[in-house]
Amino acid sequence: MKITFLGTGTSQGIPIIGSTHPVCLSKNPKDKRLRVSVLVEWENYTFVIDCGPDFRQQMLRADCTKIDGIIFTHEHADHTMGLDDIRPFFFRQGDIPIYAHERVLKALQERFTYIFETKNRYPSAPSVETIQITNSPFKAGNINVIPINGMHANLQVFGYRFKNFAYLTDMKTLEDKEVEKLNDLDVLVVNCLREQAHPSHFNLEEALAFIGRVQPKKAYLTHISHLLGFHDDVQRKLPENVFLAYDNLEIIV
Repeated sequence: MKITFLGTGTSQGIPIIGSTHPVCLSKNPKDKRLRVSVLVEWENYTFVIDCGPDFRQQMLRADCTKIDGIIFTHEHADHTMGLDDIRPFFFRQGDIPIYAHERVLKALQERFTYIFETKNRYPSAPSVETIQITNSPFKAGNINVIPINGMHANLQVFGYRFKNFAYLTDMKTLEDKEVEKLNDLDVLVVNCLREQAHPSHFNLEEALAFIGRVQPKKAYLTHISHLLGFHDDVQRKLPENVFLAYDNLEIIV
């Protein structure tokens, strides 16, 4: 299974427009982060987790020409606002499957009414196949994906486990029964916003404590703010099996 980090930044991306923060001014490409998303590929299957406002750029950069579905974690704009850019895939493939909680599907229908309309459709509008998911395993391609239910402040979000790989973003709290779904992982990806506490995201201390609890073989931090610091400086402080993810990073699980 190949994982490509399409974006590893927080909701504003890095650099932030107009910011003079040193990390935003960094020349290191690892400090330049699009909105958070990953590409998950195995055999002939290609799935994307979330499609934020940088989706088009991410697909071009990854040279991605086919997707078998988009799996959404939650409805926030930095995870959903690239949905219109599925059009090139739709024109080649037909309806694009999207997997999401019922609440998220409703939010997408409100924001992208023209995509979901069945009458008087705009001729160039893309179309989707909606697959509603609950906190139970579902089929993606030829494998079962296990949702990991968590809370982003007061908002429910899903993380996902694909075999021995799990991807969690925008998490703040998880019940013990959900953490148990993460036993025996080869790779865990988890959000880590900054060093200071935050009401809806893991900070660095919380992310490392969570990794210590789950005990994956390797862990990668994502959904990163400029306030976490320079990539190279942060990496030097991390445990030997924990890595600061960056855009375009590819790993094999």
